[in-house]
Amino acid sequence: MPETTESGLPLDIGTADSSGQGVRRHSRFKKRYLLILLVPVIMFSGAVIGMYFQPPLLRAFYGLTGLQPGGGSDTPIALPPNVELPQRMAETMLPTDVIGLARIMPKDDVSIVAAPYGAGDARIAEVLVTVGQTVEKGAVLARLDNAMALEGAVLTAEANLAVREAALMQTRAAVEASRDEAQASFHQAVAIAAESAASLQRTEELFQSDVATEATLDAARTAAEGARLAVTRAEATLARFSTVALEDQPDVLVATRNVEASQADVARAKLDLQRAVVVAPISGAILDINATPGQRPPADGIMLMGDTGRMMAEVEIWQDRIAKVQPGQPVELVSPVLGRTLQGKVDFIGLTVGRQGLISDDAAENKDARVIRVLVALDPESSVIAARFTNLEVIARIDTSATGAAP
Repeated sequence: MPETTESGLPLDIGTADSSGQGVRRHSRFKKRYLLILLVPVIMFSGAVIGMYFQPPLLRAFYGLTGLQPGGGSDTPIALPPNVELPQRMAETMLPTDVIGLARIMPKDDVSIVAAPYGAGDARIAEVLVTVGQTVEKGAVLARLDNAMALEGAVLTAEANLAVREAALMQTRAAVEASRDEAQASFHQAVAIAAESAASLQRTEELFQSDVATEATLDAARTAAEGARLAVTRAEATLARFSTVALEDQPDVLVATRNVEASQADVARAKLDLQRAVVVAPISGAILDINATPGQRPPADGIMLMGDTGRMMAEVEIWQDRIAKVQPGQPVELVSPVLGRTLQGKVDFIGLTVGRQGLISDDAAENKDARVIRVLVALDPESSVIAARFTNLEVIARIDTSATGAAP
């Protein structure tokens, strides 16, 4: 045994210190070893939690850096921060699926029914349709209060046309009468010329028999020459009417052009009358009415229309994932509002890359994401359900593992 002092302390102090330091060093080594092993476990757990919950700090990081979750992988399993999958879709999601925000819309999108061109300060007099009503293209949807003024302009133009048409008839009659008068004058001149020629011949015979004087003979010659000239004049007058058709006579031509000008005025007045009516630009259903009688037509349109007989969806796909999408691939659309999923197929893939349009209110979200718009044609059953939810935001899942084909 080691020697001790009177107080009972060991005399071999060096041996005791050496043994205690060894134990402490061994304990510190174990703690460091465990810490090294825990670091990758903690990092892995943090990565899994971050991908699953996507906390605000992680979203802010992606928003500041412009990185996209899963952008570096051919089969990303992380989703954009603004897409929160419903539980059912999340449970059945495959690595090959492409997810994007979408909106429900009618075929060829929503049509804005605006006031007619040139309506000016006209106000809405009456609305003739209701929300949900189906109308054909060209049907009158509303009337404006400028109708009476425009109808008065039409009546004025039609009255002017009637006056010009009457003037044309009068001119035609006058020309025809002048032609008949010229014909009669010509025949009269020919008869007078024949009589003058015969009188001249008798006078010459009497002069040779010394019965008529030379003065009488000169008078007969002058009368015969005047009658001949009258025939020439009457023939020229008649030629002016006989060689040119009635419709080509100068007076008739001017009157005809006046009538045509009045007809153009009537047509323009009737065209202006269309400024008083609002017609349907397409065949479809009235989705919304933005104005009431007494209001001026709003700048964003009087009402909205859409062909809800065939509904579609516009999906925004991030540019790094569009290569997997092909026409004909099946698409599933989900929204809590619907209470069920909608089915469709990829119908068209856009040709341009643009800014993201469907965004959430998250301030940390990357609102400058570059996307390509994909149109999805819904099947008949889904189209009937979606007809009541134009512009509804949904989540679209495109099954890119399916072989694309014409929809």
